[in-house]
Amino acid sequence: MSSNLSPIDTAKFVAAKKAVDFVEDKMRVGLGTGSTAAWMVRALGERVREEGLSIVGVPTSTRTAELAAQVGIKVVSLDEARWLDLTIDGADEFDDDLNLIKGGGGALLQEKIVATASDTMVVITDPSKHVEHLGAFPLPVEVVPFGWQTTKALIEESLDSMDVLGRSGTLRMNGEAPFVTDEGNHIVDLHLQRIEDARKLSLVLNQIPGVVENGLFIDICDRVVIGHQDGRVEVIDINEGTHQESLIEFADDDNIFKDL
Repeated sequence: MSSNLSPIDTAKFVAAKKAVDFVEDKMRVGLGTGSTAAWMVRALGERVREEGLSIVGVPTSTRTAELAAQVGIKVVSLDEARWLDLTIDGADEFDDDLNLIKGGGGALLQEKIVATASDTMVVITDPSKHVEHLGAFPLPVEVVPFGWQTTKALIEESLDSMDVLGRSGTLRMNGEAPFVTDEGNHIVDLHLQRIEDARKLSLVLNQIPGVVENGLFIDICDRVVIGHQDGRVEVIDINEGTHQESLIEFADDDNIFKDL
């Protein structure tokens, strides 16, 4: 095990390394956004360079597109790919049913579009993201800039009828200015603490004028790959009902660490 990595980076790396094993030649692959997904993109680029793997990637953000191009992955738009064989992405939380909260990196809209346009969604994560009930991580809701304060008030009002512990929202900031997504929208982060009925909440939020999409991914994820700091990897497949464990080993000079 490499001494160059922190325990959390080791967990992210081994999960990413395992997840790219599911990618086969000629596949169209959705590429997620975030720190864990970045490990996956680099690991996939390594396979492209060293094995001659021929794939096309559909990125879920501009920064993922830039990284994919840097590591040698051919990038196309979702309109060009039409439909994907597989999407690999991270998550901010996941429960026993593999429902997710995503959007901590601000790319939830493109991530959800790409994931639902895929035959299979694989999530790479670490044990800290596993929760009994979603909601400890703030739930991102993407809203249009026009009238965002009214939209935020409507969102908070709708939470009065939901089985959640918290009901406040905050506009996500980027320094002194509101955070702006790749689609030119803002994000309101909901501090709910615990969500009892995520499916109902997702439906209610998306009916509010001004809401574009929310970060609840319900019945979208098929498989979770959980990396551990000791190199162990668990793979949970919700469709097959399987839970497998293996060990990933890598050398100190593993070339995906270059220029990190």
